[in-house]
Amino acid sequence: MEGWSRAEARSWSASRPWVCGFNFIPSTAVNFLEMWHADSFDRSTIERELGWAAEIGFNAIRINTHFLVWQHDRDGLLERLDWVMAVAARSGIDTVPCLFDDCGFGGLEPEYGPQPDPLPGVHNSRAVASPGRALVMDRRRWNAFESYLRDIVRTFHTDERVLFWDLYNEPGNRMIFRSDGYSEYEPALTGYSHALMEASFRWARAESPSQPLTVAAWSTPLPGSGLPPYQTETDAAALALSDIVSFHAYWDAAHVSRFIAHLETLDRPMFCTEWMARAVDSRIDDQLPLFRDRGIGCFQWGFVRGRTQTHLPWPAELVATNGGVATADLWFHDVLHQDGRPYDPKEIETVKELTEPYRRKLRNMGETSR
Repeated sequence: MEGWSRAEARSWSASRPWVCGFNFIPSTAVNFLEMWHADSFDRSTIERELGWAAEIGFNAIRINTHFLVWQHDRDGLLERLDWVMAVAARSGIDTVPCLFDDCGFGGLEPEYGPQPDPLPGVHNSRAVASPGRALVMDRRRWNAFESYLRDIVRTFHTDERVLFWDLYNEPGNRMIFRSDGYSEYEPALTGYSHALMEASFRWARAESPSQPLTVAAWSTPLPGSGLPPYQTETDAAALALSDIVSFHAYWDAAHVSRFIAHLETLDRPMFCTEWMARAVDSRIDDQLPLFRDRGIGCFQWGFVRGRTQTHLPWPAELVATNGGVATADLWFHDVLHQDGRPYDPKEIETVKELTEPYRRKLRNMGETSR
């Protein structure tokens, strides 16, 4: 099955409001295994936090599922995903499911069952990949990966609550976050991840989803290099295979503006599915208006400070690579405390201000329908 034409993608996008969302994991979950496991799936926290999101004006969430939960508890995962999307939809929030993920920043392979507590002082210290970096490199397991992806896409392939499908988060990302720096994992991962990403598009298209498919380009050049972004073989393939353009950009507004100009030549709707890191000057006050004015849908990283500890900075070396300085005094990601208080009230006012025209339109449509 062929991907969407540019005209089809533009027609799909034209009928939708500007997307202003965030990457969601409830504050009581240390990683996505803990989020989706039956014993730790926290309905009351998810409902409360998505309610706060709707009050602020966010209209979309991006969430990672996990292969191991599907493998051990397929029906339970599908029920819980359906429930989250229902809670979100009641508040006018669309969902972007992300099915594979190489970001095992904690350094351990995923294990089904209770998850360990976070390591003190370490950003995303228990992050595990899906299905897991070692499993990605075991071709004997790929039939199960195909079954997982096709099952979830098939179940929701015409569901209007799904905004689009993000098939694979940062394929080939080998970083491990440490409190004293960062290191890389198995270099052979990249080739396997690239092949699994391409297979993911084939598998998903075989289910004829009504929603577009994408994988984000995520590799950006060093500051001052003068090189264009998203030039790896995997990024180029992701952009070529995607129905809509998606990308990650933890950079200041000047860099992100150049990234957008580079990607606009693809002439497809665009979404920045990861951004916002205060220590590298990726901030709501200037970049959210940039995305709105350029018509770029966006999903900041994090919402409520919690067990992922993503309010803490990346390792200092990585922050410096992206042009910043790591500091514990400045929240890196996330925008709310666990009681709902904003970290920075001005950020919340910016979101409310920029999304108000779209919320007003929804209110008027609701009054008209009555």
